[in-house]
Amino acid sequence: MRAISQDKHGGPEVLGEARVPRPTPGPSEILVSVRAAGLNPTDWKHRAGGLFVNRLPLILGWDVSGVVEAVGFGVTLFEPGDEVFGMLPYPHGVGSHAEYVTGPARAFVHKPAGIDHVQAGALPLAALTAYQALVDTADVQPGQRVLVHAAAGGVGHLAVQIAKARGAYVIGTASAAKHDFLRELGADETIDYRSVDFTEAVSDVDVVLDPLAGETRARSLNVLRRGGILVSLLPAAAPEEEAGAAALLGVRVKTLLVEADHAGMKAIADLARTGRLRAHIEATFPLSEAPKAHTLGETNRTKGKIVLVLEGHDTL
Repeated sequence: MRAISQDKHGGPEVLGEARVPRPTPGPSEILVSVRAAGLNPTDWKHRAGGLFVNRLPLILGWDVSGVVEAVGFGVTLFEPGDEVFGMLPYPHGVGSHAEYVTGPARAFVHKPAGIDHVQAGALPLAALTAYQALVDTADVQPGQRVLVHAAAGGVGHLAVQIAKARGAYVIGTASAAKHDFLRELGADETIDYRSVDFTEAVSDVDVVLDPLAGETRARSLNVLRRGGILVSLLPAAAPEEEAGAAALLGVRVKTLLVEADHAGMKAIADLARTGRLRAHIEATFPLSEAPKAHTLGETNRTKGKIVLVLEGHDTL
């Protein structure tokens, strides 16, 4: 089968098309014929320096939407021909930027009929991250005030929608040019981080979702009300210092690493099916143009998601 592989770490130029053996599903696994596979910042970070997965050669990709080709022993949820989408177990289950991929059956759910494979392929990792942060970790409740940093990004724009679906009042930070986009997603307030100090513009927040870390993470503690929670997607630079500051302020801090999650994917599928969650697709690229997709993603100027599509297949 065709796959996008790398033999060394570096820039987008290290990615190339390769012919590799088609995998075979083991017990409790399914083999998926990939139709679309999203890109996430973790893809270019792993491409550049390894991060959690240091093996080479490496086929990147955790997001996947496609059609079940075969099922392994013990699988009862799916049959060949079923349309599915999901996130391969993060981080070591990587490999969806290929024509076929295997993964645990319960990492997948049925794709809603009302969304195409591009839309489904964009959702899993970013939507699961937002869902596990806001629902499983922060337990967002109706009427609570939720601040989402980088709200127009891959995780952020889905987090805005998930928080709204939970009945929250949502505040999003982004450049001014993206504020109309955030309001279309349902954001109640928008803050231009380039011209406004968010710590002066907002207060009494119940939940902060922070994919940025650094100074933004540290300063976000000051906008939380007592009993509030900050959920970060990156580790703190000085965890002991941060823990002390959080204790003095009476707030909690959690750092989240997304996990494969059948129940979470079912909730995401339900939100997508009912129109309450939709990925914004910044661009699509054929699998063979993965280096171009990485180059665009690394500009950090995109909205929503970038998706690789498998040439020669219907993605509807």
